[in-house]
Amino acid sequence: MRAIITVLGQDKVGIIAAICTLLAQNNVNILDISQTILQSSFTMVMAVDLSASRLAIGELRNELDALGASLGMSIRIQREELFDAMHRI
Repeated sequence: MRAIITVLGQDKVGIIAAICTLLAQNNVNILDISQTILQSSFTMVMAVDLSASRLAIGELRNELDALGASLGMSIRIQREELFDAMHRI
């Protein structure tokens, strides 16, 4: 299963490292990543493959929520088909 992870918040050192470490520890493959900083606001969108993940998407969502809280960021994960449907014109 593929999913989309979005990250929003104030820029700081270690955001990408922390998220990528969590994903690697749970065998989640990053397929694509785009990030930008506008003034001091950090945004990132990642396409990931969960087919070999050690966690179900709900469990991973909880882990990402906890990481986001510790970083002071909003980190969300959605199934790719849901993300695509929500952003289709």
